[in-house]
Amino acid sequence: MLAVVLAWIVAGLLNRAGDAEANLTQEVTPALIEKGAYLARAGDCVACHTSHDAGKPFAGGLGIASPIGTIYSTNITPDKQTGIGNWTYGEFERAVRRGIGHDGNALYPAMPFPSYAKVSDEDTQALYAYFMQGVAAVKQPNKANDIPWPLSIRMPLAYWRALFSPAPQAFVAGTSDAQLARGAYLVQGLGHCGSCHTPRALTLQEKGLDESAGSYLTGAELNGWNVPALRGMPHWSKEELVEYLGSGRNAKASVAGEMTDVIANSTSHMSDADLQAMAAYLKTLSPVKGPAYQQRAERSATTTAKLTAAKDLTLGERLYIDNCGACHFVAGQGAERVFPRLDGASIVNAENPSALIHVILAGAQTPSTERAPSVLPMPGFADRMDDSEVAALASFLRTGWSNEAGKVSADQVRSVREAVELH
Repeated sequence: MLAVVLAWIVAGLLNRAGDAEANLTQEVTPALIEKGAYLARAGDCVACHTSHDAGKPFAGGLGIASPIGTIYSTNITPDKQTGIGNWTYGEFERAVRRGIGHDGNALYPAMPFPSYAKVSDEDTQALYAYFMQGVAAVKQPNKANDIPWPLSIRMPLAYWRALFSPAPQAFVAGTSDAQLARGAYLVQGLGHCGSCHTPRALTLQEKGLDESAGSYLTGAELNGWNVPALRGMPHWSKEELVEYLGSGRNAKASVAGEMTDVIANSTSHMSDADLQAMAAYLKTLSPVKGPAYQQRAERSATTTAKLTAAKDLTLGERLYIDNCGACHFVAGQGAERVFPRLDGASIVNAENPSALIHVILAGAQTPSTERAPSVLPMPGFADRMDDSEVAALASFLRTGWSNEAGKVSADQVRSVREAVELH
């Protein structure tokens, strides 16, 4: 009993980090509010704090799946009853950069405060100014998290934060180059790219928060989707990466899955200078060991020749010609900035084929952005193909041209189909 009491006391002390009564040191001006609006875009705050069910911006209610249950995002509009309208700057800063709620309870790390710890004092104050004076107040009570007891007890989160989340401190870039320093600040901080693109340990912390960790940005898996490595991006030029972040497409790929919301809500609204800085920083990182599916011209030519001749085709090859060839062509190269290439594509060659199966079944479409306003849809084939046919098509894609990935079974397709139908 004494040990439990001591644990609660220590947890309480850990949750006293920061000064809840801290005040703004900058005058709140239209320029500061506008800066905060831009930073909120860079942090993609709207994506998590807005319900997909016609929710109002920043009013919360989005269910976020986690290993312990569903966590619902909170109302961060300046409503004084249900939002953050009564929060002091110090309480806001503690939540954003330290993972401590205004009531002193530890926040779940669905909030990427380990990354936001790198955000500067000046930028945190601009964010506070924006959320208090630039966002419309919405009266909407927060939803209770769907996490069973005892996992719902928050005391252990204080220890998790103490072990795995750094305390806020001035950001120090490992370079004197101003562009690279800006890129590192955005990628590691507000952009919180590592939250999705860095693998996690059994205790759910990211295995690295910056380039000093070899596992940082080496790729992961999120909700059944392969999340590619960002280190070095050896198959894309800096210009291609900037174009992808700004529009959701480039000469080699079009966005799909979880990244679609990131493009639509965040990076497409960022300045060219900031996108170039992020791309420049990512290109400096040592790349992950090259995948086995790097371009092999001879193998690619063999598949292209067979599809062109259209003789003695397998089921997967026939399905490709009938359903995919018109857009992605016999060479699997697609059309630049319109239809993504399949030869060498990361989604095709991922160890887990779930994302590829999902796209075949449900389709995908690019977001409409200022840089690329047209929406380019790919239809889903869930009603046109049964599980064995989707498996045959996916297996062909993963073994055709220069691709070298495992074949897909009908059981794998059935599992993804059930998940797609649930949503």
